[in-house]
Amino acid sequence: MVSAQSQTILVTGGAGFIGSHTVVQLLKQGFRVSIIDNLHNSVIEAIHRIRDLVGPHLSNNLHFFHADLRNKNDLEKIFSKIRFDAVIHFAGLKAVGESVAEPRRYYDNNLVAVYGQPDQIPCVEDSNLHAMNPYGRTKLYLEEIARDIQRAEPEWRIILLRYFNPVGAHESGQIGEDPRGIPNNLMPYIQQVAVGRLPELNVYGHDYPTKMAPRLIRDYIHVMDLADGHIAALRKLFATENIGCTAYNLGTGRGTSVLEMVAAFEKASGKKIPIKFCPRRPGDATAVYASTEKAEKELGWKAKYGVEEMCRDQWNWVSNNPWGYQGSVKLA
Repeated sequence: MVSAQSQTILVTGGAGFIGSHTVVQLLKQGFRVSIIDNLHNSVIEAIHRIRDLVGPHLSNNLHFFHADLRNKNDLEKIFSKIRFDAVIHFAGLKAVGESVAEPRRYYDNNLVAVYGQPDQIPCVEDSNLHAMNPYGRTKLYLEEIARDIQRAEPEWRIILLRYFNPVGAHESGQIGEDPRGIPNNLMPYIQQVAVGRLPELNVYGHDYPTKMAPRLIRDYIHVMDLADGHIAALRKLFATENIGCTAYNLGTGRGTSVLEMVAAFEKASGKKIPIKFCPRRPGDATAVYASTEKAEKELGWKAKYGVEEMCRDQWNWVSNNPWGYQGSVKLA
C-alpha cells in the first residue's frame, strides 16, 4: 500500500465544521490535502487556524481552493493541476428544518440522514433506508448514485459513512462549529445561549405521543472521533481492492436526549440554559442512534469520547470564541 506521505486527498467542504477537524487529522497523519469550499457556511479564518494548529511544516501539504463543486470550470482547473488519490466529500447544506422550508436549495446544492424514523434501533447498515425530509433525501440520492456508478464501473472504491449529530470541538479551542445566522443544530444553539447571543433554547417535540417526549433521542459523536473515523475508512479504502460500495455507521452506539445534553453542557460550562418547549418540527424523527459493530470490526475504529468530553470541548471552543471565527473577544 502506498504510504500516506505520497497520497493526496481532496476534501470538499473542508473549511466547515467536520471538514476542518478531519483536515487537521489528515495532515497530522502525513497526508497531503487539498480543500475545495465555496465558503457558503464557513470562513477562510478556519483555514488559517488549521495551519496554525498543524504548524508551518505540515501546512506546506495543505492547499485551499475557493471554488464551487457545481462549477465545472472550477473543477477542471483544479483537477488539471493535481492528481488526487481519494476524495472525502463533506460539502452540503445540513439543516433538517431549513430543508423542509427551502427544499429547492437542498436539491440544487447538495451533491449528497438516510434512516428516517427507523423500524428498529440502534440502526444497522442494512436497515431499511427512508428519509423524512429533503435533507435526508439528498443524502439518500447520493448513496444511490454512488452504488449505480460502482456497479457500472467496478474499479471504483466507495465508502458511505453514516453519522448523526457531530458535536464538540478540537481540544485547543481554535476550531469548532460556527454556523452563519441562527443555528439549526442543538449544540451551536446551546453555545450561543450560553454566551448571551440568544435568549433561550427551543426544545422541539413536547407533543410527541410517546413516553420520550420531550426527550428526543439522538446519537451524538465527538467531532474528533468522527475525524478519526474518516481516516480509518480512508485506510480501509486504500487497503481493500474489492471493497465495492459499502456503508459504515459512525457513532457511539448510545442514545442521548436533548435534555440530557443540555444538563451535560450546563455542568461543563457552569451556565444555566433557559429552555422553551415547542411542538415538533416537520421532518424530525423521535429516536435515532447507530449500531457501530461493523465499523469497530472492519475499520478498527471506536468512539473514545463521551458526552462529558463533547460538552467540555464545545464550551472550550465557545468560551474562547463567543462570536465564532469573526470575533476576538474571549469570555473571562
